[in-house]
Amino acid sequence: MNYLHLDTDFTPFGKSIDFETFTFSGGEPHIKIKEAVKDAVIITQRITSFNDIGFILLATDALRRMNVKEINLFIPYVPAARQDRVMVSGEPLSVKVYADIINSQNYEKVTVFDPHSEVTPALLNNVEVIDNHEYVKQCLATIKDEIVLISPDGGALKKIYKLSAYLGGIEVIECSKKRDVKTGELSGFTVYSDDLKGKTGVVIDDICDGGGTFLGLGKALQEKNAGDLHLIVSHGIFNKGFEQLESIYKTIFTTNSFRDVKSKKVVQIKL
Repeated sequence: MNYLHLDTDFTPFGKSIDFETFTFSGGEPHIKIKEAVKDAVIITQRITSFNDIGFILLATDALRRMNVKEINLFIPYVPAARQDRVMVSGEPLSVKVYADIINSQNYEKVTVFDPHSEVTPALLNNVEVIDNHEYVKQCLATIKDEIVLISPDGGALKKIYKLSAYLGGIEVIECSKKRDVKTGELSGFTVYSDDLKGKTGVVIDDICDGGGTFLGLGKALQEKNAGDLHLIVSHGIFNKGFEQLESIYKTIFTTNSFRDVKSKKVVQIKL
């Protein structure tokens, strides 16, 4: 198996095929594969912009023109996975747009890590899903206290109960929130427990973007007498930084599925 790591800072497998990328003055991305390739190839890419999709498509075409018969794709973070419903008229079903582009390439296998919902794997052809179970287990091994798992909202419930079963039946605390579908504003964080009695809580979710969910939830958990709080997210975007999150969470765990992060309280586990 050969590997083509399009993001040179993200190398989850072996040594990459030699290549170079650049962008023409007109804005068109370009790739040149600089060594002969015959065997199967896994293309890996961290997708943080639509341009990253462009490089995947160009790399796929270049490999096919080199007569590579088997091409696989590993994209740990699936773009637009959160846009899996049309909430108001005039919006696209963004996750299907990305899925259609990927499916058009007829990959032998598309591997993704902890997708936001079941919609993503339902839309992708030949998909293999890596769940978050082993990743979370690795994070929890560093927390010595007796813990409860915190489900941030209804959308995470099914996944977190499967995780709990995998981990031997750790207690789950259910929570909920309200979101204005037009503005995206969050409110009404509710913890369905009268008193957490100082228990260490571990909030688990797939994505942390601005962090609003985890700030509001953290405060609601503290009001219910939670002890230390830890946050485990599979995909760390953190577009508003860490300062506010670090004031609530003792440790923040994430992977390098989206980008590399550096912060004193952030533990980043490489895929």
